[in-house]
Amino acid sequence: MILDSFHLSGKTAIVTGASTGLGEGMAEALAQAGADIVGVARSSCDGARKKVEAAGRKFLEINADLVSLEPIERIVEGTKKEFGKIDILVNNAGIIRREDAINFTEKDWDDVLNVNLKTLFFLSQRVAKEFVAQGNGGKIVNIASMLSYQGGIRVPSYTSAKSGVMGLTRLLANEWAKYGINVNGIAPGYMATNNTKALREDAQRNAEILGRIPAGRWGTPEDLGGAVVFLCSRAADYVQGYTLAVDGGWLAR
Repeated sequence: MILDSFHLSGKTAIVTGASTGLGEGMAEALAQAGADIVGVARSSCDGARKKVEAAGRKFLEINADLVSLEPIERIVEGTKKEFGKIDILVNNAGIIRREDAINFTEKDWDDVLNVNLKTLFFLSQRVAKEFVAQGNGGKIVNIASMLSYQGGIRVPSYTSAKSGVMGLTRLLANEWAKYGINVNGIAPGYMATNNTKALREDAQRNAEILGRIPAGRWGTPEDLGGAVVFLCSRAADYVQGYTLAVDGGWLAR
């Protein structure tokens, strides 16, 4: 049956940025599909833990600040110690800094690029080595953005990082498909999360954004559930290097 190919029973998934918003929502969706979850975040993942355990799956929390590469080995080894293997990596962790490009600081540039692109690559590299050693392939899903396609305003480092994420997704798919590793992306539209709080509280920008979304609303973490389960499942075995927009129709306008 076709629905069987969407099941993730017996799989172990690492989800970065699992303490809130999109990460928490995707962790819950993967658990509901049958996967055990390793939640990686700087702060407590209690919300994700409760949702994963309510779905009948196991949850391991690893506290880590992905602004540096230091936690990578700890994440991989901690996952292997608890679950014995890794099947899925969802690179969701990300930060944003808002300032006019003419005034943007080096620190705000480096912090965002480090979390959103540099650590994403090196964590993917480390997990891919595990996939190769395990011999069963694996799934990597990188969380991109509408700003992987567009320039945006007042977020130069975020736009640069997210544009890089989409390009890197294609490159890794090209190189790692031969190992049975699928690398794809999801580009969320304008989602009601911590990262967009400032936009939603700006009446003019909020109206401008909603006026362009055919669905007429901000997205929610639940809106990403089907996409991430699909890309992490056998149903997506022949999907490689593609970034799926989940945007309420934003890019269609």
